[in-house]
Amino acid sequence: MSNSGAPAPGSSAIVTGGTKGIGRATAEALLTAGCQVFVFGRNPPETPVSSGGREAVFIACDVRDPDQVVRAVDEVGTSCGRIDILVNNAGGAPAADAATASPRFSQAIIALNLLGPLYLSQAVHRWMTQGGSIVNIASVSAQRPSPGTAAYGAAKAGLVSLTQSLAQEWGPHIRVNAVIVGLVDTEAADATYGGAEGRAEIAASLPLARMATGADIANAVLFLSSPQAAYVSGARLNVDGGGERPLFLEIVERQTAAKPA
Repeated sequence: MSNSGAPAPGSSAIVTGGTKGIGRATAEALLTAGCQVFVFGRNPPETPVSSGGREAVFIACDVRDPDQVVRAVDEVGTSCGRIDILVNNAGGAPAADAATASPRFSQAIIALNLLGPLYLSQAVHRWMTQGGSIVNIASVSAQRPSPGTAAYGAAKAGLVSLTQSLAQEWGPHIRVNAVIVGLVDTEAADATYGGAEGRAEIAASLPLARMATGADIANAVLFLSSPQAAYVSGARLNVDGGGERPLFLEIVERQTAAKPA
């Protein structure tokens, strides 16, 4: 067996939400590794997703729609004869107050972040008879409170549970793992983290003194999809720079400093 830290060249891979951000970085890394890459999204990328002299194929697909998912996955399976890698990356949520969020809003968030990955995983299952790797892009919101994005955090927690359940059901031929993503510096970082000053302060608070890049997450996906991870399934790989500092420590330090010597 190869000791490569990347998937075998020629492997077929689907990346949902692969036109920008973490998904695009992941698709580009898979292309560089020599994979045949298909990116799913509701809208085509502004510029082609390409790397290493290769270009990903875009397929329009709303992952919340199970019929669209089956159609898109079968298009890939028919083209390649098999599917080796699925990266369930599509997700996210705008901030919303839990007390007033509409049922329609909550349903859409859960459909995107939990049901979509389930639909995709079910659809690729019959195309992975030779074996395969499913990597679910989860979030630290699955492991800690997610005020302002409660439905998102609940969906990501469900995605981690789904990961472990499918790993149990579908072994030994299909491995299923989750990447627990921390704070990421993407093209939307200024809006998410309060501008350049907010980004810098947040980065300085992390043990590794920076937020993640798309490439950091892509490297984790490459490992989990590679022969080096042949005995890794049902795992949760934290890619969070050491984790967020607990707020109570700042309060203790501030109160301690305020007391007279």
